[in-house]
Amino acid sequence: MLKLIVLGAAAGGGFPQWNSAGPGCRRARAGDPAARPRTQCALAASADGERWVLVNAAPELTAQIAATPALHPRPVGSAVRHSPIAAAVLTGAEVDTIAGLLSLRERHPFALYATAPTHAVLAANPIFGALNPAIVPRRDLPLEAPLDLRDAGGEPLGLSVEAYPVPSKVPLFQETRDEAEPGEPGTTIGLALRAEGRRAVHFIPGCAAMTDDLHARLRGAEVVLFDGTLWRDDEMIRAGAGPKTGARMGHMSISGEDGTLAAFEDLGVRRRILVHLNNTNPVLLEDSPERAMVAAAGWEVAEDGMEITA
Repeated sequence: MLKLIVLGAAAGGGFPQWNSAGPGCRRARAGDPAARPRTQCALAASADGERWVLVNAAPELTAQIAATPALHPRPVGSAVRHSPIAAAVLTGAEVDTIAGLLSLRERHPFALYATAPTHAVLAANPIFGALNPAIVPRRDLPLEAPLDLRDAGGEPLGLSVEAYPVPSKVPLFQETRDEAEPGEPGTTIGLALRAEGRRAVHFIPGCAAMTDDLHARLRGAEVVLFDGTLWRDDEMIRAGAGPKTGARMGHMSISGEDGTLAAFEDLGVRRRILVHLNNTNPVLLEDSPERAMVAAAGWEVAEDGMEITA
C-alpha cells in the first residue's frame, strides 16, 4: 500500500506569507479556523510506514518533520542518530523545492533522485556540497520510465516512480528575460508514485497547461494531486501582490475555460486534490464561494498533515 502525507500544501512563501498583509494571510495569522496556515509544498511517501521518501524539500522541512511523527527519529540500539527518511525525489529546482535539502546535512544517508536539469542546478551551487555525495548519493531520475526507489545503501523501498515532463518554465533565479522561459525536458516534472501491485498516485505541483499527452496519462487515475496555485490568471495583479500572471509564472489557473476544473471534467479521476496553493488563492478560505465551487466539482484542497492511501 502507498501511504502519503502532505507535509506542505502552499506555494512559494507559504500561507500566511511572511510579508503579506492580504486578507487571507491576515485571517490565517489571526488564527481564523477557516483560513488554516500551510507550509510550502512537499510530500512524504512510504510503502511500509517505516521507511519514507521525501517528495521535494521545502524551506520549512525541519518544521514539517517536527509536525509529522512518522518522520521522527527513533532509538536504534545504541545509536543516537536516526531518521526514517531513506530517499528524496525532486520535481524541479525552484527554491521552494530544493532549499530544505540544506537542513538534511547532518550526515544522515539517503538517496537523492532528480532529473539531469535539476542535478545540474545543485551541482552548480557549491552550497549543496554540504550534502556529501559519499553519504547522500545523487541518482538520475529518467523520464518516461518506471524506476524502483532504493535507499543510500541500495536496499529497495517498495516504491516505484515514473517521472514525466509537464509544461512549465525554468526556475525563477535562472530567468534571463521578462517572459516565461521554457526549460529543457525534465526541468519540471510530474511523478507517478506506486507501491507494488497498486495503482499510481500522480503528483504535479507545477503545470502550465493541460497537453494531450498529460490528458491521456491522467485519464482514469486513482489519485491526482495537481497544481492549484491560482484561482484566476490575473489574481496576483488584482490583489496588488505582484505584476505577474499565472501563465507568466508557469501555472494553470483553477477557473476558466482553459483552467484545471475544465481540463479534468471528463478525465474520470477518482480523487482530485489541489496542492501548491498561493497565498492569494481564495480556495484557501473554507468559507469562500471559490472553495464551494471546487468542492462542488469534486475537488479537495490539500492541508498540511493530510494523509492519503492508495
